[in-house]
Amino acid sequence: MENQITIPKSSLDFLQQLKTNNNKPWFDANKPTYLKELNYIETFADALLHELSKTDVLETKSGKKSVYRIYRDIRFSKDKTPFKTFWGGSYTRATAARRGGYYFHLEEGNSFFAGGFWGPNAADLKRIRTEFDHDSESFEKILNSKSFVSNFGTLQGEQLKTAPKGFDVNHKAIDLLRYKQFLVIKRFTDDEVLSPDFLELALDAFKNMRPFFDYMSEVLTTDTNGASIL
Repeated sequence: MENQITIPKSSLDFLQQLKTNNNKPWFDANKPTYLKELNYIETFADALLHELSKTDVLETKSGKKSVYRIYRDIRFSKDKTPFKTFWGGSYTRATAARRGGYYFHLEEGNSFFAGGFWGPNAADLKRIRTEFDHDSESFEKILNSKSFVSNFGTLQGEQLKTAPKGFDVNHKAIDLLRYKQFLVIKRFTDDEVLSPDFLELALDAFKNMRPFFDYMSEVLTTDTNGASIL
C-alpha cells in the first residue's frame, strides 16, 4: 500500500477559493495552481486505481482519465457558474459480468465515496424488483451485515412514493421494491481525507461495496431461473 500518497490541504483550499471566485478571469489567473492541485488528485486516483485493480477487474486504466473535468456543462442549468467546486471521478468495472461503478467526491466538509446504480434502465430495474419479489432475504442479509452498516449505514437512492406497477403495496419487501436507484455512500471527515491513511481508508470503502456489487451483478446477468443471460 502506497500510504505516502496523500491529499494535501492545498487541494481542498483551492476549491474553497474557487467557490468564492467562480469565474473565468480568476480561474485563468490561477490556472498554474489548479494544474498543480489536479496533479495531486490524479496521482491519488491512480494509486487508488492500482490498489483496487488487485481485487476487481476495471475498465478504467488511468487515474488521470478517471478524474472529471472541472468545467461545468451550463447549457441547460440555471446555475451558470463555470466551474465545479469539488474533485470528482469514477472507475468503471470491466465486462458485462461486473455491474456497478465506483465514484469519489472530494470537497471540504462534503467528501464521500459511493458506488452502485444511479440510473438503472427499465429492464434492469424490473429484473431487480422481480428478484426482490421472489427473494428479498439474500439482499437484506447484505444490507444488515456488520460491514455494510458500519460503512454505509443504509441503502440510498430515490424511491417511489407507492408500490411500483405490478407489485403489491403490502409486499413484505415493499421498502426495497420502491427503490429507483441503488446507492451506497461512505462519508469522510476532512481530517480523514488529509490523513496519511486516506488511501487505505478509501480502498477499504470500495472493497466493502463488493458484496453489494456481486449480488447485483449475479441478478442482472441471470434470468429468474438463475440461468446466465450473457
